[in-house]
Amino acid sequence: MSNYLPPLNEHNLPYPDTIHPIVVHFVIAMVLFAVVCDLIGYWSKNSRLYEVSWWNLFFATISIFIAVIFGQIEAGLAEPYAAAEATLDLHTILGWSLSGILAAITGWRYVIRSQNKPQLPVPYLALTVVLGGLVIFQTYLGDLLVWVYGLHSIPVVEATRSGGLS
Repeated sequence: MSNYLPPLNEHNLPYPDTIHPIVVHFVIAMVLFAVVCDLIGYWSKNSRLYEVSWWNLFFATISIFIAVIFGQIEAGLAEPYAAAEATLDLHTILGWSLSGILAAITGWRYVIRSQNKPQLPVPYLALTVVLGGLVIFQTYLGDLLVWVYGLHSIPVVEATRSGGLS
């Protein structure tokens, strides 16, 4: 079976570089921008910002599933060493959870949008602020995996392959 798979490069990937961070940065930006638009729209009574927020949530919901799929592939190929495993596990669990939470919030937002309400309900706004906090925490975990633990960086991949990390 492995004869049919492409060889892994110096990043331990079958393609030139990681795809997960590229896609997930769109999700991060769209979710945080949607939360900001909702809050500004609520306090300024500018309902046009709600439309901007809706479309950001809609595309973020689609994109997060793509990000999670590539995240799973790349996490499986990372061969994490012991120090990185707990952070990678938490990042994985929170990523899957965020995909469900974001889909539920987007569904709720679709119902609100369908009702043509002039203002968003306060519980919805509070939940989106929590969502924004979870996205920021998830971003922190991803930063740890790349910048502290060096997953998919050439020196860490070489050290793992040579048995220097376990």
